[in-house]
Amino acid sequence: MNATTDIVQKLWNLCHVLRDDGVTYLQYVTELTYLLFLKMAQETGAENHLPEGYRWGDLVSKGETEQLTFYRSLLLMLGSESSSQRVQAIFANAQTSLKIPRILKKLVTSIDELDWFSDHRDEFGDLYEGLLQKNADEKKSGAGQYFTPRPLIDCMVALIQPQPGELIQDPAAGTGGFLISADRYIRQHHDPFEWTEAQQSFQQHQAFYGMELVQDAHRLLLMNMMLHGIEGAVDLGDTLSSAGQRLAKADVILTNPPFGTKKGGGLPSRDDFTYPTSNKQLAFLQHIYRSLKPGGRAAVVLPDNVLFEDGQGKSIRADLMNKCNLHTILRLPTGIFYAQAVKTNVLFFQRGTTEKGNTKAIWIYDMRSNMPSFGKRYPLTREHFAEFEQCYGDDPNGNSLRVDLGEYGRFRCFTRDYIEKRNENLDISWLRDESLQSGDNLPEPEVIAAEIMEKLRIATKEMEALMVLLEGEEAAEAVSSSVGMPTLE
Repeated sequence: MNATTDIVQKLWNLCHVLRDDGVTYLQYVTELTYLLFLKMAQETGAENHLPEGYRWGDLVSKGETEQLTFYRSLLLMLGSESSSQRVQAIFANAQTSLKIPRILKKLVTSIDELDWFSDHRDEFGDLYEGLLQKNADEKKSGAGQYFTPRPLIDCMVALIQPQPGELIQDPAAGTGGFLISADRYIRQHHDPFEWTEAQQSFQQHQAFYGMELVQDAHRLLLMNMMLHGIEGAVDLGDTLSSAGQRLAKADVILTNPPFGTKKGGGLPSRDDFTYPTSNKQLAFLQHIYRSLKPGGRAAVVLPDNVLFEDGQGKSIRADLMNKCNLHTILRLPTGIFYAQAVKTNVLFFQRGTTEKGNTKAIWIYDMRSNMPSFGKRYPLTREHFAEFEQCYGDDPNGNSLRVDLGEYGRFRCFTRDYIEKRNENLDISWLRDESLQSGDNLPEPEVIAAEIMEKLRIATKEMEALMVLLEGEEAAEAVSSSVGMPTLE
């Protein structure tokens, strides 16, 4: 076990101490964010960003009863204008979930006694990534919705091949996994010591940007980026509002937009979308391909319904294939996301220099049929993507020589004419899924139940749309209330 893994495990084990105080896993990681920020500022010599009297040493020096009161005032101070802009954003509206002084004293003492390593910036970043991974893996935390599996992120980044000097956007940034992986990829393939001062400044301050809607996730995101030496503008806001229109055009977009419909079923408040829709993924998809520079490329995680939904969905897919070369779709296996019932895909595309006819053919890789149900018992690893990456090829825009593996293979090519004859439906499968014929590899019962609920939700939505057409919106509302289906937020 290396030093980073060891510290991650020790920090995570401290969460058991908080059970007496009724603290959830997500609250615990948020609490750790505050405390680790103070400790790491001390370890890395960055305490000049904090006002005097409100630093780690000041917190450690307090007695047990006094410490909790001081800690509450410290959080208020760091979230005020007395701090730097980045510190203010991390501590915005910060409140402690701790109520028992003994618990805080135990946390502070335990963190202070750990064997830190003050001269390894990347190790601090890896440590925090490890905590976010632990939190996402813990079902009770509910944090998996902000966390895309790192093996999938690293695969997408490696195929898209971000380069120094490019503007790289994530419009649904979560805890920053895509931006940090892109930065790591660039540094691994290009020597930062050979960059000019201007190039270094660009990579640190301008190259990576985006937006995140949820404040707690945004707080974790800023901390994560800071520990990896990235200071790009990732704002707190709604990409599907006018704020999203202000995001600069990108060379690369890497993202996993949130699942579900907009709260209340309303339309996004963007006035620049050609096809208004309450489906958040379809709205995000419009934002993404409209936000790419000519020649810009994207890799986006999207659920199955984006591939087949009719109405505006069909129009948006046609618009995407006109404006971009949608060259590759990866059908992802089940069980890799927090919302396990939602089947997902990765769409890889490049913005064209013209507005028409950019997609000539689409290659689809089926990584779902005859695959295990991934989860804690069978975790997803980077090695699971090796065959797909080989089929994809070295060219980030899908221009490598590719081979159609036929009806018994996982990688096939479908012409644009074929897709058009399918009513622009991209939900194409051809392999006979043997796992469905046997009970040996069935998912967990809760996953099966969740899949049934998801199918019922989609069916109810289609019923509502049909009722609107036949009898108006009041009838559709009656169907929704009588069925009582939950929405995915």
